[in-house]
Amino acid sequence: MILDFGSINMDLVMAVTALPRPGETVLCDGYVTKPGGKGSNQAVAAARAGAKVAMAGAVGDDGFGQVMRATLAKEGIDTALIATSDRPTGVAYICVDARAENFIAVGSGANLAVRADQVPDDRLTSETLLVLQMELPPEQNWALLQRARARGCRAILNVAPAAAVPEAALRDLDLLVVNEHEALAIAGGLGLDTSSPRAAAQALSGRMALTCVVTLGGEGAIAVGPGAGFAVPALPIQPVDTTGAGDTFTGVLAAGLDAGLPLDQALRRASTGAALACLALGAQESMPTAAAIDAALPRLGPTTAIG
Repeated sequence: MILDFGSINMDLVMAVTALPRPGETVLCDGYVTKPGGKGSNQAVAAARAGAKVAMAGAVGDDGFGQVMRATLAKEGIDTALIATSDRPTGVAYICVDARAENFIAVGSGANLAVRADQVPDDRLTSETLLVLQMELPPEQNWALLQRARARGCRAILNVAPAAAVPEAALRDLDLLVVNEHEALAIAGGLGLDTSSPRAAAQALSGRMALTCVVTLGGEGAIAVGPGAGFAVPALPIQPVDTTGAGDTFTGVLAAGLDAGLPLDQALRRASTGAALACLALGAQESMPTAAAIDAALPRLGPTTAIG
């Protein structure tokens, strides 16, 4: 079972010819509403990849909240731990340009009301894989992570959006997922090697006794854990919208690990899934099923062992 403790947003997506610069107004034909939020996205990605998933978070008592609950339930996700807040449901405003680059602003809303004690102890077991991101109040992440470690629950933290992570929280993790900039920032904050993303991952893994996964966009990803390291390429594609690719990577990776796959195989599925998620507009709608990942996996280049 994957337990996702994370954000739930409604995305308002606009296709623009160019991303707005400071002080500039850019017009477009219209917009579409699509389910989003890093927590919700990763939960959906994991569920479509074949995992059993529960979501803990909060929405407002409004139309967006009703849609988000129904959307998650339709994906087969357990929504019993989603609270209703007097704050409005979180909203993200996303502009996507002709090159598939994006600009995102998030109004957190009900996500700021999420509390660690929404998750009862009986949901934190050795059979649970806890997945966290950085769109909730960070102190709630750390409180739940501490409880999870004490109860033998495995935990993954995706440091997105980028933010500081206390050393104590890092020591409670089994797996840290970061992009190259986040890897360097976290390692640098601890006085570790920042000469390259790979060096930072190796230093973090060695100091914190965790597996550090660094996503490298079109270059794929690397993973460094106690005693083993791997690099996987990216699937060659022509992207339409990169929104949600990172969330897909984390969700599919979590699903693979929850299913008992070795790290290198789970990493390959995550890299393939992230690429497939770039082939359509929107975050959750573009996330692939396990069957789609299986079909595309043979097109992924070979895995390389790293020291």
